[in-house]
Amino acid sequence: MEFRLPEIGEGLYEAEVSRWLVKPGDAVRSGQGLIEVLTDKATMEVPAPFAGTIGDLRAEVGQTVKVGQPILDYQPTGAPAREEPAEAETKTAAQRAKKAAAAPPKAPPRSENGGVAVPIKAAPSVRQMARALGVDIAGIRGSGPAGRVLVEDLARGAKPQADAHPLEAVDYGKPGTRIKFHGVRRKIAEHLVESMHKVPHYTYVDECDVSDLVRLRDGLKETLGRQGVRVTYLPFLVKAVVEALKEVPIVNAALDEEAGEVVLHDHYHVGVAVATPNGLLVPVVRDADRLSFIEVAREIERLSAAARVGKSKLDDLKGGTFTITSIGNIGGLFATPILHHPQLGILGVGKIVRRPVFDEHGKVKPADMVYLSMTFDHRVLDGAVGAAFGNALMRRLRNPAALLMDSSL
Repeated sequence: MEFRLPEIGEGLYEAEVSRWLVKPGDAVRSGQGLIEVLTDKATMEVPAPFAGTIGDLRAEVGQTVKVGQPILDYQPTGAPAREEPAEAETKTAAQRAKKAAAAPPKAPPRSENGGVAVPIKAAPSVRQMARALGVDIAGIRGSGPAGRVLVEDLARGAKPQADAHPLEAVDYGKPGTRIKFHGVRRKIAEHLVESMHKVPHYTYVDECDVSDLVRLRDGLKETLGRQGVRVTYLPFLVKAVVEALKEVPIVNAALDEEAGEVVLHDHYHVGVAVATPNGLLVPVVRDADRLSFIEVAREIERLSAAARVGKSKLDDLKGGTFTITSIGNIGGLFATPILHHPQLGILGVGKIVRRPVFDEHGKVKPADMVYLSMTFDHRVLDGAVGAAFGNALMRRLRNPAALLMDSSL
């Protein structure tokens, strides 16, 4: 029988094959993932609505397929295999039944304290994400119905991630070979070419003393860590960006070229660039102005974890009004980021460096300094506006405790 690509989202009529999760001859159960497809930079897993044996795969990785197009053949469970006579199937079934009757009953799994272990309730996608994050799902207390483990619960059991060089496991290629230019990498390229072609960019760079921010973050790491909250600099940056956007609203806008109007947003959806094995994705912290500091931190962790294992939802990657990208954890001093069109601004954050500086009295003191590089759409935002936004942002970063006052952490 044929299996056709089902509807994968409203207004989506085609997708690119990103990865096959099965191969010919595999036995699959209903709900098991068959294929990963890519639409608008979001990778989606298509589950099997049947149980059976996979036949021919009728689409190749990198190929674009339309909704309703056959992508594989399968033989439903219970149908006799063409290459085996009915007698052989009957004999095999009888042998399995005999073996099962002779086998001693399995004892129920035991927990470490000797009691009967309770089965872990979690969706297959949650289990897959737990494996990718190195989390023992058996040790997670689920917050869902009847103790079901949800994606949000995985953050509490995630192993601490090193701040330095998070891309060590990335495959950078092998000399003398060719790499297929498809999937997320090609989508990123198309988007960046469009942005550079349409928008005249300029980048404004300034440095900021974040000594108080470093001390506050270090003080919160242990306290909030006991609550399962991983404290990075990103939640502070998101909260500071929101306050700066409120002070300079024209930056939180988009240009409607057809109408000849600049549309100023009344919501604050902040995109956070995440480096993944397949390329850079920008999941969005929606309504960041309405979230507490802890809620922002948890949302960043959830979105980042999903992006790294290719489980971002399409809605998580849409609707951003401003973007933050950080290279500091890799080691870069500063960069000149490209706009995430149609947004008017993007913030690049460099490495925090401790070095001697002069204070207001002319005395040398140690300080934690960071370069901030902000790229803007010059059609709408002139240099003076960019500087005003940068100053508003740095005032918040120099006084980070104020970012927590209204959020109840």
